[in-house]
Amino acid sequence: MRGTEALAAASRQLSEAGIDGAARDARRLFAFALGIAPERVAVAAPEEILPEVQVRFAAAVAARAARQPLAQITGLREFYGRPFRVTRDTLDPRPETEILVAAALERPFVKMLDLGTGTGCVLLSCLAGMPMAAGTGTDISEAALVVARENAAALHLSRRSRFLCSDWYAEVEGRFDLIVSNPPYIAEAEIADLAPEVRDWEPRWALTPGGDGLDAYRAIASGAGARLMAGGRLLVEIGPTQGSAVAALFAAAGLAGIAIRQDLDERDRVVIAVKPGAAEDLGRL
Repeated sequence: MRGTEALAAASRQLSEAGIDGAARDARRLFAFALGIAPERVAVAAPEEILPEVQVRFAAAVAARAARQPLAQITGLREFYGRPFRVTRDTLDPRPETEILVAAALERPFVKMLDLGTGTGCVLLSCLAGMPMAAGTGTDISEAALVVARENAAALHLSRRSRFLCSDWYAEVEGRFDLIVSNPPYIAEAEIADLAPEVRDWEPRWALTPGGDGLDAYRAIASGAGARLMAGGRLLVEIGPTQGSAVAALFAAAGLAGIAIRQDLDERDRVVIAVKPGAAEDLGRL
């Protein structure tokens, strides 16, 4: 069988399964099965494909037709220009989370904390963009922390990062000039309406804290004062309807300079706050 034939059949199968961008996903899975870069598909497709490649491609297409996320099948997702390993124990990094990283990199920092690190994509992207900085990533999932450590090693950032199993601040010591988080924020009532790729395949504990979706922000706000240096920043990703509520939680916790950033679709996406006080201790480890 030639690759062009396999690709056409795969596109039909994915389209019938209701996959948006079926042809695009078929090409990416074909590249994965061949072990080549996606941009090489046009060159490889006219050739006959080996039986073992056919089997690998068929299995990948069947998984995608079952609505497994593409990144879980291939094991990789590009985020902020770098590849990150993804498994069923981590969230699939989303493009809108890059807004959080961009905001974090607007000011220098030397010691950061990433609460709920998952793949480590936020922490490691920030450290890659701030060569003098070091950081700690926490998660309640040991399996997720294994993935984060592997990503740190692959990006040559292990010496400047460490990972800690912790329920928010519970096991964290010291103070930081930057705290970031992309916490679970989906309200319990919204779970049923999520795409199957998210609802059925990504870790539920990383998607929702239950209830109104704000419990993670309550925990982050209540502990921020003890873990931020004076003048230090707190940045969190939010759902598009949560800006005012999260800003109010941060204000009630005594934080100042509160601002809301929007994503490229002009939806509220990141809340920024600062711990009041002279910034004399910023940068001290």
